[in-house]
This record gives sequence, C-alpha cells and structure tokens, in this order.
Amino acid sequence: MPPAGSHTERDTRARVARLILEHGPVTASTLGERMGLTPAAVRRHLDALLAEGMIEIRKARTPQTRRGRGRPAKWFAITDAGRNAFVHAYDDLASSALRFLAETAGDHAVAEFARRQIADLERRYRPVVQDAPPQQRVRTLAEALSGDGYAAAAAKAPQGAGEQLCQHHCPVAHVAAEFPQLCEAETEAFSRLLGTPVQRLATIAHGDGICTTHVSSRSLCGTERADGPAASVAPGGDAGESSPEHTLTDEESGRTSL
Repeated sequence: MPPAGSHTERDTRARVARLILEHGPVTASTLGERMGLTPAAVRRHLDALLAEGMIEIRKARTPQTRRGRGRPAKWFAITDAGRNAFVHAYDDLASSALRFLAETAGDHAVAEFARRQIADLERRYRPVVQDAPPQQRVRTLAEALSGDGYAAAAAKAPQGAGEQLCQHHCPVAHVAAEFPQLCEAETEAFSRLLGTPVQRLATIAHGDGICTTHVSSRSLCGTERADGPAASVAPGGDAGESSPEHTLTDEESGRTSL
C-alpha cells in the first residue's frame, strides 16, 4: 500500500513539470511563487524530476542582473522525454475521441472538428498577417506559429518560385498520422490567411522531418487582395480556381512547362 500523501506528492510533481513545460525555462523561485511551495519543497520535486530525466538545467538566457553574493540562479527546462510524457497522454485521449467521432458520425464530422479547432488559431493570426506587407506575410505567419510552439520559418522556394513555410514541430503529429483532416484544415487556413493558393509538400505526421508548405509567388507580387478570398487546397491537392482577371503562369505556380 503506498504511503499516505504519495498521490499528493505525485500530483504536485506533475504540476511542477507542467509549469516548466508551459512557461520554461523557469527558476525554482518562480515555481515556488506560482505554486505556493516552500524552497525545500520545490527543490525536492525538481531533484526528483531531474533524476527521472523529465527536466534539465539550462544556462541563463540573458545576462544576470546583480544578485549579490552567491551562485547565479538555475533555469529549469523540460526535456524531450518530459515533453513526450505529456504529448503521448494527450495523443492517446485525442485519438480515442476522434476515432469514436469517426465511427459514430463519419469522417465528415472529423473534418468539421478539425476546421473548428483551427478556427481560433486563424482568428488570432489574421490581424498580424494582414497588417504585414505582402512580401512579409509568410515570415509573419511563421513568427506567429513559432510563438505557439511550431518552430516555424519562412524561406525562398527552390528556383525562387514562391516561398516555403516550414514547421519543425507539430504538437498533434501523432494524432494527425491517423487523422489527416487536421493537416488539411491547417493548410486551408494558411491559404486563407495568406490570400493565395498553397500546397502541402511534406508533413511530420507522414514521417517527414518537417512540415513544408509551398506558397504561391502571387503573395510576393501582391496580386491578391489582402482581404479577398483565397483559393485553398488540401495537402498535395490542386489549387482552387484563380481570379478571372489573372491567369497564373507556370513560373508563378511553381510548375515547370514541358
């Protein structure tokens, strides 16, 4: 029989790990203030998490202000093993819920769920993306995604035919491997945000190293109105119909004439 209070200890330790995951790197004093723990209690939980490989000690991210005598403060960050412990628990629950939804309401219900999930992200990103100059919108979207943990970056596409939006992390990769509707909804949102057709070239969910989305060069030329509708595509699919006033050339679309 476990000793009295053991469940409370584990629960508190899990809360410490979650705070480090969500707000780290953080110091022990910050953790104590947020959780109302004594310095001794914080040290006990941090030592246990370090021993389990859930967290690690990092160097200070910025030069330390004067703290008087004594050692500089330590910063604690989550490790890949610690992150995976949280991710897998969420993945199992999310996969089970989506599997139930597909079995009881059909694949279209999963697609609608994915679109609703991505709608909040799209609403938050739209003002900053549309306020950016047309030639900076892919980079602005990448910065917004990075702020949400996607580790995204923008780069010129090969041969200069448009741009590529690269995401080096996907919080739902394990779930999206079973339910590609999540990737499709995200791709459609990118198209609407950027006001131009996009095409998903690779995804972490399918085993690629990064998620790569090709963005048509029309976004660089500013030929799409910032507030106009965008032609959206599913991963690997064809772009929607272009405006009748503008015919997309092979060079603009990234295709090669034969």
